[in-house]
Amino acid sequence: MNGMIFAAGLGTRLAPLTDNRPKALVEVGGRPLLAHAIEHFRQAEIRRIVINVHHFAQQIKDYISANASHWPDTELIISDESDQLLDTGGGLAKALPLFNSDAVVVGNADVLCDVPLQWLIVQHKASGREATLLTKQRPSTRQLLFDADGRLSGWTNKTSGEVKMPRPADNLHESAFCGFHVIETELLKTMLPVSKFPIIDAYLQRAAEHNIGETTIPDECYWFDVGTVEKLRTAEDFLKNRQQ
Repeated sequence: MNGMIFAAGLGTRLAPLTDNRPKALVEVGGRPLLAHAIEHFRQAEIRRIVINVHHFAQQIKDYISANASHWPDTELIISDESDQLLDTGGGLAKALPLFNSDAVVVGNADVLCDVPLQWLIVQHKASGREATLLTKQRPSTRQLLFDADGRLSGWTNKTSGEVKMPRPADNLHESAFCGFHVIETELLKTMLPVSKFPIIDAYLQRAAEHNIGETTIPDECYWFDVGTVEKLRTAEDFLKNRQQ
């Protein structure tokens, strides 16, 4: 199974912590976010992990070179976007030649959670879907819309009122995307040629013709978006209290 960690973002919401380093190397619990992410993937026996880089790219390359011995049985492969930041969809499409034929488990470096990725893989395979998005019932200005069978049907912006409905359906419910998803490489190939685009836009564009669905984070699992300094501190306090 392939893995991909998005680590290329500018991390502007984490300033000033990202003024002189990439967000993936910002620490929580005394360790870089990237280390947390790599070990999360390894817990699911994912041993081929692509990491995209852009902002302070060389620092991430140096970190991986210096710490590769910590993960001796894992291939850590760089997808370099130094010339152009491609967003989540374009970054994933650019990395396609680096994957083998298996599906790809994708996650963000600035998300901390303990959802077992092996469980997510099992849910994806059992569903027969082409992509499975990890979701949670949580406050968010942007909500995905799924039908009663958990199939992606649309998207809404709760602030602006904008709605996208590429696949009209009844009995819709809202769920927020949590940054992790599993995608079959055949579906990923439809996102070529490489350009800059968000992965959610790509999924919405394909929702009518492709089987794209959700699986919800189990109640017993934690999940934190650590994309801001305040959220990072909240996650750090949680982890400290959990270890006591």
